[in-house]
Amino acid sequence: MSNISNRPDWFTIKEAADYLQIGEPTLYRWMRDGKITFRKIGDSTRFLQEDLDEVVVVHHSVKTLKNKPRCSQCGSNKIINGKCQSTGLLYFVPEEAKFWTFKTSTVGLKSSMCANCGHIQLNGDTEHLNNLLKQSEEEVEEIEE
Repeated sequence: MSNISNRPDWFTIKEAADYLQIGEPTLYRWMRDGKITFRKIGDSTRFLQEDLDEVVVVHHSVKTLKNKPRCSQCGSNKIINGKCQSTGLLYFVPEEAKFWTFKTSTVGLKSSMCANCGHIQLNGDTEHLNNLLKQSEEEVEEIEE
């Protein structure tokens, strides 16, 4: 005998509309426009809770975004700071770096990973990059003089 407790909890049209606190016509429109995932079982339309949760989009206030880092993929605040590593540290090197020394032309990267979805975000040291660009402009001006 199969274990019935492992079966998914299906939502009907009415239950899905109630769950999302929207009208049934809105749900039908979203289905027609492809904005929500649904399943057909014979003539019946059914939804999984994950289908319904996918249509909920969180829009964070500016205050919230300033106070806590959020994942740019899923919006979670479970962000773990770290570094990406290969045979050493990963660096960003501007395309015009061929005229600079290797040591000063590398821009360090900071990385963070979302503990919820695994998305990795890289952020470069913009202050160092701007200093490199300024230094490069000064060198070009000296050569032109």
